Amino acid sequence: MPHSQTSAPRGSVRLARGASPWLLPTVATAALSLLRARSSKRAAVVAVPATALAAGMLWFFRDPEREITQGRVISPADGVVQSIMPWKDGRTRVAIFMNPLNVHVNRAPLAGTVTSVEHIPGGFVPAFNKESENNERVVWHFDTELGDIEMVQIAGAVARRIVPYVPQGTKLEQGERIGLIRFGSRVDIYLPEGVDVAVEVGQATTAGVTRIDRD
Repeated sequence: MPHSQTSAPRGSVRLARGASPWLLPTVATAALSLLRARSSKRAAVVAVPATALAAGMLWFFRDPEREITQGRVISPADGVVQSIMPWKDGRTRVAIFMNPLNVHVNRAPLAGTVTSVEHIPGGFVPAFNKESENNERVVWHFDTELGDIEMVQIAGAVARRIVPYVPQGTKLEQGERIGLIRFGSRVDIYLPEGVDVAVEVGQATTAGVTRIDRD
């Protein structure tokens, strides 16, 4: 059975799965320093940056509910279209760069079945750099109504961990959450031959909302 696209009212925000290793220590440090701030000047000094960092982590790991757009292919990521490149096999690669202020939970671009999830070790150069194609990444393949669709989550200079949410064999609804990339990073989606691109380089995208292809 496909998973539900949403589990909370539209407009609500939850925290992303996979955030705990980063979020819990920062929130705990902030809370402890605030409790001790009244009796310790050192704790008071620590409390300000610790609280700011905890607030930043809460913002970064937000995971808002979305009303999923109707369309053949929708954006898997929040960010900005970095490049649109024709591939030798006839496909078109759309690369979406995510900065640290974007929501970093990625979503299924089409309904279908996950046929493979492959983790490939690599470097950690900035995700906007051309050499980031050799970065740590997770390659997804989906069996969809358009055939095989490939999507690649690419780690950036800070993002040292990609957290897939679903395993091979999972049946997905369009727009369903499939994974998290921690901090700045990139997501590439390969459109099949004959599918026209609806977005432009420099255009902002919203995961589950922005349509990538054109009728």
